[in-house]
Amino acid sequence: EETHVVDLTQNTIEATPLLPVDDEVPKQAITMGIGTIMKAKKIVLLANGPKKAQTIYDTVYGPITPKVPASILRLHPDVTIFVDEEAGALLK
Repeated sequence: EETHVVDLTQNTIEATPLLPVDDEVPKQAITMGIGTIMKAKKIVLLANGPKKAQTIYDTVYGPITPKVPASILRLHPDVTIFVDEEAGALLK
């Protein structure tokens, strides 16, 4: 898929600590398809909080699978992943 606008789910809104928690919360966001992301020269992945720990673990150590879209980043030549202690808790 290419870059496009998506409606945010309530789960996404609640799981994103950078979003305000009032009536001014965005209801839509811009998203990029994996193909577009993989064409980038450099990729930076940011994750924070305990809810991201399993996904980060699966991204780094699990199989490359559509069930964990970020796992495809292991095929990119220049990816940097930044996590806080909680999101990185399962990493070795």
